[in-house]
Amino acid sequence: MQFQQLQYFVAVAETRHFTRAADLVHVAQPSLSQQIKALERELGADLFLRARGNITLTDAGEALLPLARRILADADTARHEVQELVQLRRGRVRLGATPSVCTGLLPDVLRAFHDRYPGIQLLIEEGGSHDLVRELARGALDLALVVLPLPTPSPALTTVELLREDLVVVSSPEAPRPGGGRRTVRIADLEGERLVMFRHGYDLRELTVAACRAEGFEPDFAVEGGEMDAVLGFARAGLGVAVVPRMVAARSGRGLRVTPLARPGLHRTIALAHRSDVAPPRAARELQRMLLER
Repeated sequence: MQFQQLQYFVAVAETRHFTRAADLVHVAQPSLSQQIKALERELGADLFLRARGNITLTDAGEALLPLARRILADADTARHEVQELVQLRRGRVRLGATPSVCTGLLPDVLRAFHDRYPGIQLLIEEGGSHDLVRELARGALDLALVVLPLPTPSPALTTVELLREDLVVVSSPEAPRPGGGRRTVRIADLEGERLVMFRHGYDLRELTVAACRAEGFEPDFAVEGGEMDAVLGFARAGLGVAVVPRMVAARSGRGLRVTPLARPGLHRTIALAHRSDVAPPRAARELQRMLLER
């Protein structure tokens, strides 16, 4: 039983005329009649009673008609569903990102994407790069914004560098300026400062601690274990200083003093990652394009 045969059958059933049915489906009348006969042979039953000037459905035709209409309607629905996805009228994107990237980079990009494709659902998962890589590998995410180098590099992932971002020092405006009041702060100046520190597994924690140790000292934590919003709040309250991305400080720096790090400073590289063996869905590829072109 072919889809086209069902189309022809329904056309004849609704017009009760082979020639008018052929015009309706844009096919020559002999071809339509042959396809109807082929369908009848396959089903083993006549579908129409053909009397001169009078076409009526047989019992078999009456039984087939609602089923054929349902099949054609389902096919039409499927066609529209796929077209909506292809044309980005519907769908979803599952995007993972570190909390600092969610705070600094994503709001403007996601707003632009949503304005252009309001029917696409955005599902955002925050986590450290290690967790996001694991979620990508098991297929729970389409894309992830991670910090390079990855804790465990994997050939199963494709990464594209997105941006290289400076880190800055934030503190309460009421507290003494770190570094003795200079316009920039060296990593060595953080020795003796109380630091507000992120939780274990946070990329920024590992980067800051490694930089302090490279200068020959262990950082002194006033508070540790927070996420980005908590760390900013603790620094704003004067509990200590924190090292955060420049974009985060620019977006969330109200009530904070922002001091650049002296050259060579500290930087981090943000990359866009996806599985190498599976192409991201169309909507995810469009978001990827917008991120790369930002």
